[in-house]
Amino acid sequence: MNTSTNSGGQQQTLSIDNTTATTSNSLPLTSDPNDNNNNNNNNSERLKQQTQRLTHHLNGLTSPSTTTTNTDTSSSNGHEATSSSENNNHIHNRLISSSTQTILTGSSYPSNNGNLIPSIFSNSQKEVLRLIGQHLQSVGLNKTVDILIHESGCVLEHEQASNFRELIMSGKWTEALVALEKLKQYIEEHDGIQQMKYLILEQKYFELIEDNRAMDALQCLRHEIQGLKIRTERTHELTTFLMFNSLKDMYKAANWSGKGFISRQNLMEKLQKYLPPDVMLPPKRLESLLSQAVELQQERCTYHVKPGTLVLDDVSLLKDHACSKQTFPCVTIQTLTEHSDEVWFCKFSPDGTKLATGSKDGYLHIYDVDMETYKMKLRKQFEGHSFGIGCIAWCPFSRYVIVCGTDECNELWIWDVEQEEQRSRMTHTPEDSLTSAAWLPCGQRFVCGGSRGQFYYCDIDGNVIDSWEGVRLQCLHVTNDGVILAADAQKRISSYKFDSLTDQQIIHEDHPIMSFTVSKDGRLALLNIATQGVHLWDLHDKQLVRKYQGVTQGNYVNHATFGGPNEEFIASGSEDSKVYLWHRRQERPIMVFSGHSRTVNCVSWHPTSPLVFASASDDTTVRIWSTPEHHTKIELLSSNESSS
Repeated sequence: MNTSTNSGGQQQTLSIDNTTATTSNSLPLTSDPNDNNNNNNNNSERLKQQTQRLTHHLNGLTSPSTTTTNTDTSSSNGHEATSSSENNNHIHNRLISSSTQTILTGSSYPSNNGNLIPSIFSNSQKEVLRLIGQHLQSVGLNKTVDILIHESGCVLEHEQASNFRELIMSGKWTEALVALEKLKQYIEEHDGIQQMKYLILEQKYFELIEDNRAMDALQCLRHEIQGLKIRTERTHELTTFLMFNSLKDMYKAANWSGKGFISRQNLMEKLQKYLPPDVMLPPKRLESLLSQAVELQQERCTYHVKPGTLVLDDVSLLKDHACSKQTFPCVTIQTLTEHSDEVWFCKFSPDGTKLATGSKDGYLHIYDVDMETYKMKLRKQFEGHSFGIGCIAWCPFSRYVIVCGTDECNELWIWDVEQEEQRSRMTHTPEDSLTSAAWLPCGQRFVCGGSRGQFYYCDIDGNVIDSWEGVRLQCLHVTNDGVILAADAQKRISSYKFDSLTDQQIIHEDHPIMSFTVSKDGRLALLNIATQGVHLWDLHDKQLVRKYQGVTQGNYVNHATFGGPNEEFIASGSEDSKVYLWHRRQERPIMVFSGHSRTVNCVSWHPTSPLVFASASDDTTVRIWSTPEHHTKIELLSSNESSS
């Protein structure tokens, strides 16, 4: 550290970096008494002009309450300024804005012509520094935080907010309430100050009970908590906690962790919600932002099929999350060949343990699903469906299955899969055409109908409870909350209420609706449209969301499906013998699967595992699709079985 004395006798010091550079036109920052007068005057004049420019710029960045002078031995925030004879070093000058408690750091760098160009942190940079500091503090790197504050000049939170936090965490409730009054001006909610007082006094009340100071707790309840005159029901509930003989029972009833760091930290997180972030940062703000970024990357990942929501520990923050095609169900792991004619329908049970397939050959096949390898094993064949099987509907509890035929069929069957027997067989009139059915959420009622104008509300034994005449149905679906939806011959989807015999149109297409399915949350509907392909509709907004490209759709019935952990994917068969798969937000297919040799009539995605789906085709087969990893598992399993 070198120093020099100016003409007024004051010692002037400037802080410089340790790096130096040698240049022929460097500007010396000190005057040498041994130099000739001419050089001395020139250097002094250049130093004076340089200092004036820097001071003028920085004065425009400070608040009125902050001033700086060039001749002071220290700046207004107490940082000492020093000078050195080393050439071309950076000069740092830090200023504090006392009105906002935020320190602005200015860094000056020499330009090509030797002038100093000051720069300061932008608002976003300061916020990032605060977030980093908060995170470092949360993991116990307090010394590192002190260095960050010193180097950057950015404090983490308002001084009064820091004091308030310390009082809360140390359990000094009276002082905390006084400090809260000083923060009153920053609280925007009209009753925010009262709510915060209530939370603080509630914590005080519980801690007095734990300290076996029942009378003091009672005084707190009567004179302090009740005096706020808010949350009356909660106040009455608090009185009951004085009656417990066991603290353990009281903790459980109050859902309270006990006196100490955890409960006070939980209190602090509740209190912080009432304070603006420029006064006190929200808890774990950096982690929250990173988690949001990871969730967004998961949502936008084209091939992400891993169940659940990604957390920070699941990914690397050093690169964007992106799944490869190898993690996606893209290969055939098994081909089911038990049917002897076109396979028109396939459907996994709601619990995912079974797969049902129906064919033109009149057989219903039930397969057990190995949940580890996804290998299918034929469990039972049900026969007697003389017109073939065009629709299969599992009950919500995966025990019963309804089987419907083609337009010529006037009956339907209900099979008990667990008992492997027929539960009932429904025939109402010889003129009926029962081609579609759907269970109500209770699993004891269902609706059915067909293209000849029949629409019935029935019990599990096939007895007609109510009927609706004149509705020519193409497809039926019942949402999880019991709303009955039906596609009719008028190119519409409407909702129906049998108790009042009222209906409401939701969707109207320009071409016939061959089939449709609905997402689990009841918001979206996926339609297969004659000659058009696959359309996605929003049932709440009654708006067409997207038309998916690529699939070949004529006038035959085809059944598409939602899939993936959050139903982000859509799959459909096609008359060109392929299976098309889209991400829900993308119109173009992300994958096209070959393997079938004739029209693919139906695709069913596994309801609990996003890594497997099935496709049924006119080539008499059902293909099971999964990841290359599961394909390898099945090959090893088959090899071991052959060896044994």
